[in-house]
Amino acid sequence: MSAYLEPRESARYWFGEDVRRVLEALSARYVGANPPVPFAMRAFSASGVLQTRDGLYDMDLSAKLPTAENGDYAYVLGRVWSDDERSIDGVVEPLSPVRLYVNEELLYRSSAAEETKPDASVVVPLLFRKGWNAVLIEALRTEAGFGCRFGAVEAKVRILQVLAPFAGREGSAGWAFTAPAKGRRFGPEEGFPDVLGHEEDTGLTWLPRTAWTAEEAGRPNLERMFGRPAAPVAAYGWSVLEVPYGDALTVVLEGRASGRSTVWLDGRPAIEVAAAGPFRAEISADAGRRQVLVRCVGGPDEWGFELRAYRGGEPLAFAAPVPVHGGEGAWLYAGPLDPSAAAEPAAVCGTAALFPAVDLAGRAAGQTYWRLDAPETMARPYYENAMLSNRWTTGGATNYARWDYPLGVTMYGLLRTARELNRPDLAEYALGHIDSCAELYEYALWDRDRYGFPSVNHQLVLIRMLDNCGSFGSAMLEAYLRTGNARYLAIADAIADFMLRRLERREDGAFYRRCPGEYSADTMWADDLYMSGPFLTRYAVARGSREPLDEAARQFLLYRRYLFMEAEGLMSHVYDFKYGKATRVPWGRGNGWCLFSLSELLEKLPEDHPDREALLALFRDHCAGVIALQSDSGLWRQVLNRPDAYEEASCTAMFAYAFARGVRFGWLPERERYAAAAHRAWRGLTAEAIDRQGNVHGVCSGSRYSFDPGYYMDDLRTVVNDNHGIGIMMLAGVEISRLEGSKV
Repeated sequence: MSAYLEPRESARYWFGEDVRRVLEALSARYVGANPPVPFAMRAFSASGVLQTRDGLYDMDLSAKLPTAENGDYAYVLGRVWSDDERSIDGVVEPLSPVRLYVNEELLYRSSAAEETKPDASVVVPLLFRKGWNAVLIEALRTEAGFGCRFGAVEAKVRILQVLAPFAGREGSAGWAFTAPAKGRRFGPEEGFPDVLGHEEDTGLTWLPRTAWTAEEAGRPNLERMFGRPAAPVAAYGWSVLEVPYGDALTVVLEGRASGRSTVWLDGRPAIEVAAAGPFRAEISADAGRRQVLVRCVGGPDEWGFELRAYRGGEPLAFAAPVPVHGGEGAWLYAGPLDPSAAAEPAAVCGTAALFPAVDLAGRAAGQTYWRLDAPETMARPYYENAMLSNRWTTGGATNYARWDYPLGVTMYGLLRTARELNRPDLAEYALGHIDSCAELYEYALWDRDRYGFPSVNHQLVLIRMLDNCGSFGSAMLEAYLRTGNARYLAIADAIADFMLRRLERREDGAFYRRCPGEYSADTMWADDLYMSGPFLTRYAVARGSREPLDEAARQFLLYRRYLFMEAEGLMSHVYDFKYGKATRVPWGRGNGWCLFSLSELLEKLPEDHPDREALLALFRDHCAGVIALQSDSGLWRQVLNRPDAYEEASCTAMFAYAFARGVRFGWLPERERYAAAAHRAWRGLTAEAIDRQGNVHGVCSGSRYSFDPGYYMDDLRTVVNDNHGIGIMMLAGVEISRLEGSKV
């Protein structure tokens, strides 16, 4: 037996058979440890280092420094924050001789063979210490090129977020890089730049620039940011007016506009300006932070506005409407826009919306977003909460607002726990997490296309495999079926199009992972029945369509042919088409994904569906293989048919969930036997894996795959509160609670 807890620490010791108390502890611990921290809004230079679609930072300095000569050096410097010690695999694609330093330690120096190979790609292990980490790249210009591409392997999963160095850039996102330099300037012998100091002290010019020239600063504000228009165009300015408490309620607004303009205060029109010139108005304004929105039209002569506020003759301060780290000034701006199009202030004053843009000649030009009054400086939201390492652990930071598949199970677990416990606050929390992702979906698509790689919703807008979309998409559809939020359904339509129309398939129609060049190339995973089946099932209900249900049923039967080990009644984790055979390793959680997902499909599949009997047979055969291997503690093992493997909690919860549903819906023979096994599994979990604080123990970390059972038993160790196990613990508890209320 695998001992994860002292008996006195266990949920069972304190709560006994009270399933609801265990659910309360699990949900309270998760919500308390993952507060609703929003995305970080940061200043970002659109003329700085952008990323490729694979997430590598494109440091091809030949284009950015066209005056550089062979033999010149340049440096690229950034800072990386880590909430805990974090290891990820980095990748360097050298375009010329380069050196990579992390915290002043040389981690990589390109070789002659790599520098002369245009498609060279080198994996470099990166270990970030807790707190700030300095990353410096040195590049030498040669006839072949200048610079490199650098980033993280699996960048959309293991996000490498870089912030700017130096006091004058603190808080802004992105790298700083130098103008060409003669001779080496930094290194073990020369010393390293002070990332917290002033860039002027280095003796080098650093880019991208952050300040206007004197000539630019003298232009009207909208003109210096967007250029002088050749035809009438419009722009928004958004700020907050800070009105202090006092006896006087009248506020004077005055300024100047380049053309037809409107000023709104808290969504109500305060000033209408018909033509270019000065304006002044007295208005009533309560104390507090008052939203200010200006819409200003300009043309070939002038484009911009000025706005000042006074009360009792004393000037009032404007402040940024949302915190923008690294940004100076009190205003955000959006433009150029169509002067004939108008929107309600409530639709403008926020960080989720994009604006239909025009060029300076007034022609339609896609969409745009907020920017700041600095050279090519945009406001950009970033996901900066819990980050994944090579072991999937995330340290102590909140998981809130991240779109990934383990959290899809967690949100589903919270939604069902909320209903079981009649706890609308839990549902509100889960819906808030889901909505944080959904409301920035359109923005994330635009951000991806504008900057090469998205700053939020990485997996959702870079869908390449089922892991990226199915699990969280299924939780989102569960939220849609409860709320009717049309935004959720629109995203689900995009996911369904990927699954049903664009996902790679074998000749017989089976989903698989083509993934050229990646570790999972040409494989089929049992996990993908979970990444597809529940989503397709809920999508069929949401859209009232039979096709998604038919596809889900088809995939289960196809996967049986490739992965099901008939004699054992178990699923092999992976089928590897490179070898033309299954691994024949029955990984516990992989089998759990299958039974969990099949129970979701069977619940919604019509009684007269042509595949129903075959799917029921698969469910019964698989359950029979699994129940035979339950250990004395009630748990199942990491590799199901290996008595020497450790007992693992997440697969146990999935089997308890599937057995309880199989009994409750009447799909299983020997109902008493399976009900007893489900209860024994739950008792084992509450005694061995769930403690009285609601922490979850005994869950193996995220898996790759192997033909060797030892990989799963020895390399994949357990992690406390791993996200792969939290949601399914709640779901198992809900089903045990419902089983107790049914007749067996």
